[in-house]
Amino acid sequence: MLYFIQQNAMLISGLILVIAYIFIASEKIQKSVVALAGASLTMLLGLIPFESGINPETNAFVKGIFAHIDFQVIFLLIGMMIIVHISSRSGVFKWMALELLKATKGHPKTVLFALAAFTAIASAFLDNVTTVVLMMPITFVIAKEFDTDPVPFLMTEVFASNIGGTATLIGDPPNIIIGTRAGLSFMDFVWELTPIVCIIFLVAISTLVFLFRKGLKATPEKMAQIANIDNSKTITDKNLMIRSVATIGLVILGFVTHDITHIPAFVFAVAGASFLLLFEKPKEIYRDVEWLTIFFFVGLFIIIGGFEANGGIKFLADQLIVLTHGSLEVATMVILWASGILSGIIDNIPYTATMAPLISELINPTNPNAITGNVHALWWALSLGACLGGNLTIIGAAANVLVSETAASKGHKISFMRFMKYGILVTTISLVLSSAYLYMKYLH
Repeated sequence: MLYFIQQNAMLISGLILVIAYIFIASEKIQKSVVALAGASLTMLLGLIPFESGINPETNAFVKGIFAHIDFQVIFLLIGMMIIVHISSRSGVFKWMALELLKATKGHPKTVLFALAAFTAIASAFLDNVTTVVLMMPITFVIAKEFDTDPVPFLMTEVFASNIGGTATLIGDPPNIIIGTRAGLSFMDFVWELTPIVCIIFLVAISTLVFLFRKGLKATPEKMAQIANIDNSKTITDKNLMIRSVATIGLVILGFVTHDITHIPAFVFAVAGASFLLLFEKPKEIYRDVEWLTIFFFVGLFIIIGGFEANGGIKFLADQLIVLTHGSLEVATMVILWASGILSGIIDNIPYTATMAPLISELINPTNPNAITGNVHALWWALSLGACLGGNLTIIGAAANVLVSETAASKGHKISFMRFMKYGILVTTISLVLSSAYLYMKYLH
């Protein structure tokens, strides 16, 4: 039995990965449980060494279990979750959203665009789920005031959150995985992706405003009511608000100055979280950290580590090189569009976690067939495809699922097909503009 496993280790580890993907996509079992079960099987079958060291048979260095878990990703996620959760208790995010609404003077089309803009900007610094959780109560209030269907507002916010989250290192978990794997800093993402993300946002959201225009009408009385919303009591804890805003500002400053300090992003996130926890009851805060997401990451890293340790990633990379004939241009476009389509069908986190080591192997200088040239194009293609592809279907991103379930519970069902009708359009716009950007900047 042991001999059979050793002889077919790549096939078995690949099978575990595929089965895990199927169960994650089906959502029959909670995805963190699937990831941990797959990780346990990987370890029990001996598909990954327990400790790093020299393999006596091949005399090569092999990575152990913990070397395959990207703790920078884990600690960055935990730190930012704590900071966002504590900050939201002060009411500061809701206050900012309402102030933005008052500035629109209650014009429905301007309100929709303003909500989308606020969601996109917030999603660049907060996780998408947190952003839509903060925006939904405001959206339902506004739709009620306008006496209109909230679904166009909710869908536009979801699309905006996935677009905005693409702009920075911390905006979407796939970017955190890519940043740590490729050694890209917070500012690398800002300089490279924010300009094209802004263009995608303007084109996509303007298109949605045009398509939803018939339902975006209001009487002068309704507009005046929105313009004069009382926002004086939204901040529930002024001291907490001051601490939170100052901490978020300093953490972001730490991210921005990485190229000078060379301190990893996760250190600033954990430091900011630790400071805010000094004034809180830690047990209450820790309870609200999305531990299911954290354990999902841990299990997934181990499953993919098993596949990588047994040559699976190298095999796939070699096949992709053959498919693209080693062309950087073809590989970039294949990764962008494949990522965009697949991320709309399956969770973009496991997809990115699988693709990141594959791209590392594609550009590995020790590989005689490695793709050469401005290979950063491959990382940006993966980021744009994986993050923007989340808009394709209602199951493409966690924020999509959360909004659809919340809307249904309030009597406003968003059907799979209704979402996809607009999702296909937004995703196509996003990928076409991304293709043009990557071609002009890296491949031309």
